[in-house]
Amino acid sequence: MFSHMMIGSNDIDRSKKFYDALLGAMGGKPGMQDAKGRLIYMHDGGLFMVTKPIDGQAASCANGGTIGFAMASPEQADAWHKAGVANGGAAIEDPPGVRQSAAGALYLAYLRDPDGNKLCGLHRTPKA
Repeated sequence: MFSHMMIGSNDIDRSKKFYDALLGAMGGKPGMQDAKGRLIYMHDGGLFMVTKPIDGQAASCANGGTIGFAMASPEQADAWHKAGVANGGAAIEDPPGVRQSAAGALYLAYLRDPDGNKLCGLHRTPKA
């Protein structure tokens, strides 16, 4: 359904440090920078990009928006969360752990990136 996801940043170098570490914890490669200065991350068929807003205004995060990253395991979600906090992100909501939902048990880890975007590392636990 989705072709890509792009978010804005006010500091591309800071975002590169953060997302290289965060996505590296999932097995991703460091971001590439294109001629327009945008960061491009490709991993497991997904495309995630970071850019300065083209309208010249300051980047801001979506109120109520969350960007979810699929995790292979709870351990990967923990490593992802730890890498994010160690590289300028902020832990938010409850600590990483299992939450019950209508879809069953989910292992969730939440962060805000350095520009305030809300991120979620999600692992769907196997049904018992």
